[in-house]
Amino acid sequence: MAKHDYDLFVIGAGSGGVRAARIAAGYGAKVAIAEEYRVGGTCVIRGCVPKKLLVYASRFADEFDDAHGFGWKLDDPSFDWPTLVAAKNKEIARLEKIYATNLNRIGVTIIEERAQVAGPNAVTLARSGATISAGKILIATGGKPSLGNPIPGLEHVITSNEAFDLKRLPKRVIVAGGGYIAVEFAGIFSGLGVDTTLIYRGDKILRGFDEDLRDALTEAYLKRGIRIVTGHIFTRIEKTADGLIGHLDDGSTLEADEIMFAIGRNPNTAGLGLEAVGVELGWNGHVVVDETSRTSVETIFAVGDVTDRMALTPVAIREGHAFADSEFGSKPWSPDYTDVPTAVFSTPEIGTVGLPEHLAAERCEDLHIYKAAFRPLKATVSGRDEKMVMKLIVDGKSDKVLGCHVLGEGAAEIVQLGALALRLGATKADFDRTMGLHPTAAEELVTMREKWVAPTEAAG
Repeated sequence: MAKHDYDLFVIGAGSGGVRAARIAAGYGAKVAIAEEYRVGGTCVIRGCVPKKLLVYASRFADEFDDAHGFGWKLDDPSFDWPTLVAAKNKEIARLEKIYATNLNRIGVTIIEERAQVAGPNAVTLARSGATISAGKILIATGGKPSLGNPIPGLEHVITSNEAFDLKRLPKRVIVAGGGYIAVEFAGIFSGLGVDTTLIYRGDKILRGFDEDLRDALTEAYLKRGIRIVTGHIFTRIEKTADGLIGHLDDGSTLEADEIMFAIGRNPNTAGLGLEAVGVELGWNGHVVVDETSRTSVETIFAVGDVTDRMALTPVAIREGHAFADSEFGSKPWSPDYTDVPTAVFSTPEIGTVGLPEHLAAERCEDLHIYKAAFRPLKATVSGRDEKMVMKLIVDGKSDKVLGCHVLGEGAAEIVQLGALALRLGATKADFDRTMGLHPTAAEELVTMREKWVAPTEAAG
């Protein structure tokens, strides 16, 4: 008789949990996975995938506008929000079915209800009340939107969760926040014709990114008519017959039909019973793990956004895979978090990998900067006043490329391959020896020869 009902019980069927379940089952483990909402998790259901679909939709406005410069005569285009939402929902349902089918095919049991940890080797199911034993338990419950400190009227705001399924497209929207989600949704709403304001408590959006990218995107957003209010926060949200009024900490107000909070995300650990069984939680409620994803309880592990590592879908997938290989495949390994590429799907978009200039400057005595800002070929005919920015950060002593940063059309696609170059330890000389592919914007990365000199240095 088996010692436990399952060898592995996964709580959360998002990117990391699904990958771990599938790999473990592939090694012959008996696996169950519990999901209280929909299989696919944040990325597939209410994150990366639907967001990218909305980004695509928002960019058609540029395409229609640019077409005139290339000789196309178009009638006045119109946009229908319900049609987009329906198409988005259809695609999500298709992907969810694929996820479930793949799990079923390999023998993973899917349990469609909330699970809680009841002990080092036990979970309980909230609806049925059943208790299930497992040799190992994996927490992969991801994160959820944060609303910050309580303020009056907070119940009137929406988060990214609700933004995907609004009944109607607002005429005016305010997005609070300055990170990935806030910046991306500001671009989406603006592209769809919504009067958009972005408010952020810091002095500049996209904290932590390279300063040149932050400045260039701010300039581009302002040109697109997106208002950016920095250095302030909401103190009260007031609902009126005409919409919402956001009261700021300086006494001023902003009016909108919808106010969206995208001020961060918190690990989804509340109510899982983790502390009761001895699992250590960190400063923001995240599950504390070691390099093998093991918690303070020997048989309980955690991967993805529920930990305090990198909150990116490919990272969660890699962590889930490493866990399953290590614990069920006798192939121990841990993810490497250096040179992880990331993108901000703003318009224009950002792709970045490696160190931004301000962090590279802290680590290198001799730093060489190469950068270019130019109008891409398409814009020269369309007349669009928007630049691409490309930047390489190079260690002057070793000639190794430490960072690759791009803003503009196709930035994410370009930087994915830039990440490969950095992983292989490419030097600036390697970039210089690489033949350019013409005519492309990406060829600028292998044709930049002159080191950038700060104005104060040049004057001296």
